[in-house]
Amino acid sequence: MELGTGIGWRPEMAEAVEALPGLDWVEVVAENICPGHLPDSLARLRARGVRIVPHGVSLGLGGAERPSPERLSALAERAEALGAPLVSEHIAFVRAGGPLTASPSLEAGHLLPVPRTREALAVLCENVRIAQESLPVPLALENIAALVSWPGDELTEGRFLAELVERTGVRLLIDVANLHTNRVNRGEDPVAALDELPTEAIAYVHVAGGVERDGVWHDTHAHPVPRQVLDILAELRRRVAPPGVLLERDDAFPPPGELAAELAAITGTLRGAAGGGSRSPGPARTPVAPPAAPGTPVPAAEPADRERERLAIAQTALLSALVAGTPAPEGFDPARLRVQARALAAKRADVVARIAPELPELLGGTYRPAFLAYAKGRPLRGGYRRDALAFAEHLLARGRPEDPRHRRQLALWWRDRTGPRPPRRGTRLVRAARTRLAGVGR
Repeated sequence: MELGTGIGWRPEMAEAVEALPGLDWVEVVAENICPGHLPDSLARLRARGVRIVPHGVSLGLGGAERPSPERLSALAERAEALGAPLVSEHIAFVRAGGPLTASPSLEAGHLLPVPRTREALAVLCENVRIAQESLPVPLALENIAALVSWPGDELTEGRFLAELVERTGVRLLIDVANLHTNRVNRGEDPVAALDELPTEAIAYVHVAGGVERDGVWHDTHAHPVPRQVLDILAELRRRVAPPGVLLERDDAFPPPGELAAELAAITGTLRGAAGGGSRSPGPARTPVAPPAAPGTPVPAAEPADRERERLAIAQTALLSALVAGTPAPEGFDPARLRVQARALAAKRADVVARIAPELPELLGGTYRPAFLAYAKGRPLRGGYRRDALAFAEHLLARGRPEDPRHRRQLALWWRDRTGPRPPRRGTRLVRAARTRLAGVGR
């Protein structure tokens, strides 16, 4: 299935994306769109023949729990509404706790790595098969970037992905920026990973930018694509011509000319690697058995409940250390866990600011430190919208903000969203106008 050259669609750069020449397809975050009310920009792109691929972030197929039927149904609905040729998700866990551990459920608010053990692989494979049976189109799974490593890994990144394909027939979404991130943060060799990949299973490729701070690479999707990432893309192209390549940009959106230049650099890298002959031989590696063709899974035993329970306990201990301040599980680097914990809290603050922009508007420069202090002892449990309301309630209970007018505005905002019947749009507009007039009169 040839996709061609694409870019991640975001509302903030919708106009720029529509203006890009030679665009074949776009990828959208599945959870951010409503099938019955597609943004006008996506509708126009579809009318032009630009294909749209929904990219999920909340299934948590690498988690101990079986995937939620409701989440799978929602992803399937979006695939059908968009006429998507496939859907994609991540090899990650995003929540832990719950019934398998008889403990409160915890949400990471981000993608966390799964152990590269055969037991965790067995759980992942069963979860993938459940997802494949529920989706109307093929599924591709992405390798993620990580700041932490699990102790006791039994498989390399490439071998883990190869065995996943062998057992399930799933397609792969290879993120070359994530391979670079894991080289810096975990000392992993991206070339070795590429050598072990079942390249015929690749559905498409992600390319993105990031930044290094204090020896840690942050996969920000908010910086230009660096030369090191393009070099890994070239290594991949020397092995296979990927059916599709996509540029990701999630923040600090540049002008259209810069986006076009980045896409040109990506296509130029692919063209140059294709014409550069075969790659130079690397060190001898253990031969990898050829995987089954995509769509032809190899039968495998289902994981026992005790395997899921052990994985659940391990993932809950790690997530609790990251979001609830519990001690680092044995074998993990406490310093690296602190870096990951800060990254999770910062992402949580950013997401809450996007879905509830009134909060940073009211709090100004105190928003971020106030939210980080609130989040330190309050793990994410019920999603970001509930998190925004809980944060506002937390502030009000402590007599904040200090400015009485801002405190009244925050109280009104909170009541509007927690009452039994939220006010209609007209009522909200009238209240907002009154608030503005009151501010002018002071």
